[in-house]
Amino acid sequence: MYHKRKGRIAPLLGAVAFAAIALFATAGAYAQGEGNVIRFVRNPDAAPDFNLDTLDGKTISLAGAHGKVILLNFWATWCGPCRAEIPDLIELQNKYKDHLQIIGLAFEDEEIADLKKAVAKTGINYPVAIAPFDLRMKYGGIAALPTSFMVDSEGRVVQKHEGLRDPLLYELEIRALIGLPIPARVETFEDTGQIFLTHADRANQLPGVDLSKLTPEQKVVALRRFNQETCSCGCKFTLAQCRIYDHNCPISGPRTAKIVAEVARGQAARPAPAKSASPGATEKLQR
Repeated sequence: MYHKRKGRIAPLLGAVAFAAIALFATAGAYAQGEGNVIRFVRNPDAAPDFNLDTLDGKTISLAGAHGKVILLNFWATWCGPCRAEIPDLIELQNKYKDHLQIIGLAFEDEEIADLKKAVAKTGINYPVAIAPFDLRMKYGGIAALPTSFMVDSEGRVVQKHEGLRDPLLYELEIRALIGLPIPARVETFEDTGQIFLTHADRANQLPGVDLSKLTPEQKVVALRRFNQETCSCGCKFTLAQCRIYDHNCPISGPRTAKIVAEVARGQAARPAPAKSASPGATEKLQR
């Protein structure tokens, strides 16, 4: 996975954060996956629609694929993990073509010629289009590549995945969404910023923020301040949104810690900058 960090890309290391699932023995015969879980958003939001020109000159939109499960895959030819998952996406598109539409959304700094070469070389069998900056912002800024959104047949975003994932995870989600049996149980969760940053104000915990020493009342005050104050790192997100978007931000980390200390001491809150009406990152991924 490649991650944005103030205008540069840093490779992130780590195992795929998903419990091992029993492989399908044969088509139609599945192991009973005790303890295996897939998770979807409870009361999911509608996916931001778009109308984009594909590399072959056609137009692609979410509305045009309505009724199918959609996997939106944000990627780039210069992203190694993105290239690594292409064969698995091709296989999924072939296997579930009657119920699934994968859409490749490449970053706008891509050269069309390079994209066309990649499509021809790898045999990509799903539409590929350039994702303009404003569309990436509608989907939360896309802090890492690859990033994929799973959209149900009603056009709602039910899950988001960053980084290279086990293709079996995608297949289990697709099968669950189209009503086929899976060797796992389905659980739901509330989106508190994991999918759309606009819901960060629902969170009662934030990455890298220790609220354990606050009383319940103080915790409410601290969280309110995190959602009222804009981070000064340049992202234009609130402090809460920035902690979710970029766990390593050197600004939102110390600032939220300072607010926690102030609230713990009972200090009055200082006036905070107004929350940005349309938060969005000012920097984009670069090679």
